[in-house]
This record gives sequence, C-alpha cells and structure tokens, in this order.
Amino acid sequence: MGMLKEFKAFAVKGNVVDMAVGIIIGAAFGKIVSSFVGDVVMPPLGLLIGGVDFSDLAITLKAANGDIPAVVLAYGKFIQTVIDFIIIAFAIFMGVKVINRLKREEAAAPSVPPAPTPQETLLTEIRDLLKVQRQDQNRLP
Repeated sequence: MGMLKEFKAFAVKGNVVDMAVGIIIGAAFGKIVSSFVGDVVMPPLGLLIGGVDFSDLAITLKAANGDIPAVVLAYGKFIQTVIDFIIIAFAIFMGVKVINRLKREEAAAPSVPPAPTPQETLLTEIRDLLKVQRQDQNRLP
C-alpha cells in the first residue's frame, strides 16, 4: 500500500503535471509548425527557386517492379523537416530568452524588508531607553 501512495504523490506533483501539459502542448505546437512550414513557408520558397516542390524532391534508388514499390531517397521531406526543426528551436529559444529576462528582472527588484516582529520592536524600544539613560548618567556631575 505504501508504494501506491508514493506513486500517487509523485504523479500528482506539480512538476509531473506541468511536464505532461508541456508535452501535449508541444505536440500540438509541432503540428502547427509543420503546417506553417509545409503550407506557408515552403511553397513561396519553392517558387523563388524555380517552382520546386520540396516534398516531391527525391532520388529513385530502385524503380517499382510489379507489386514491389519503388525505393526512393526523399531528401525534400528531410529539408522540410530540418526547416521545421529550425523554426521550433528558434521559437523555444525566444521563449527561454523571455523567461530568463523575467527572472533577471524579478531578481533585480529590491525586496521589501519584512516588518519587525513585536519582540523586535520591544527590544528596539528597550535599547533606545538604555541609550538615553546612559547619556543622562554621563551628564551628571
């Protein structure tokens, strides 16, 4: 029973839940970036370099023969995947950069010292009274 409680405590910790949410959002973000690259970036880029569709770029290593499909080296899809990676890596870099800047600003902000406790206030008053008494004693002839 102890192991089950331990696992439950681990599974519902904030870090594990945050990581799961991050993975799900990251997967969705990857699909968005893939669509952005494939549908928005690559067509104009292909047009600029002579009407080339990157997803169709491939080298046929062995032609199709009857029921056996052709063996192709699809380097166009690889180029598209590399561009996907660069865009995702840049987006993550910018996100981390913003987070680091916010952390630096938070650390640089001066913290307000806590208010003195009632005990500290009382001790301060006693110290000040003793200081006044010593000064009075030093003035007496």
